[in-house]
Amino acid sequence: MIALNEFFMAMVPPTVTHQEKKVHVINGKPVFYEPQELKSARQKLTAYLGQHVPEEPYHHGIRLITRWCFPKERHGDGEYKTSRPDTDNLQKLLKDCMTLVGFWDDDALVASELVEKFWAELPGIYIRIEKL
Repeated sequence: MIALNEFFMAMVPPTVTHQEKKVHVINGKPVFYEPQELKSARQKLTAYLGQHVPEEPYHHGIRLITRWCFPKERHGDGEYKTSRPDTDNLQKLLKDCMTLVGFWDDDALVASELVEKFWAELPGIYIRIEKL
């Protein structure tokens, strides 16, 4: 596969996920909202991703490779992270932010994904986008 875009965003990855939306019931109707922690995570991701947006959004099938690197704490550098948050929840927020800043028309174009979580000396998010 040919890489269309490949980059590493050095940061402490957000651990809040898209699943953490809240709901209030007003006049018997559910009203969904994002708590401040989720809004902050979304803003952080869009700010970092904004530095890597392609000149033109992708309009074809995409393979998205993502490696989430969390501060290693008591774990070895490169050791797999098998605790929360779940990779699918991390990816949902990331892909929503990538759509928002203009990587592609719709994240439905992502037809293939490889997602991994690690403990790392250098925390951040590695992203590689390949054309299918």
